[in-house]
Amino acid sequence: MTGGMHIREAHFPGRAPVDAYGNGGFRFAEMSHRGSILCLPSGIHGWAASDPAGLGEGDFLQTIEEAESIEILLVGTGGSLKPLPAELRARLREAGMAVETMSTGAAVRTYNVLLAEERAVAAALIAVG
Repeated sequence: MTGGMHIREAHFPGRAPVDAYGNGGFRFAEMSHRGSILCLPSGIHGWAASDPAGLGEGDFLQTIEEAESIEILLVGTGGSLKPLPAELRARLREAGMAVETMSTGAAVRTYNVLLAEERAVAAALIAVG
């Protein structure tokens, strides 16, 4: 491929459980992705986030755009639970979503359970090594 990296609209256009995580990425829908991901109603997308301390509203613009279809947003903050900045939590709640922050492993497990229950869930998952 010439001209640099090609970013697709979504790796998977729809909802799918996360089959595995670790080694800096995720497996889902018979695909794999290195780096963080957003699991949204519109699909599973690559996400540039890598450090929960540096997250801001700009990292969640696509999530906020889809907020009407999201009841619960799970934020996986890597190998351990790290709090989101208070302003960001407030902005996500303003958009109408309940926000639950946890380690990425816990977020993946919770996302898969809620997805199987056909809940309006989304997840922002920071990759772990």
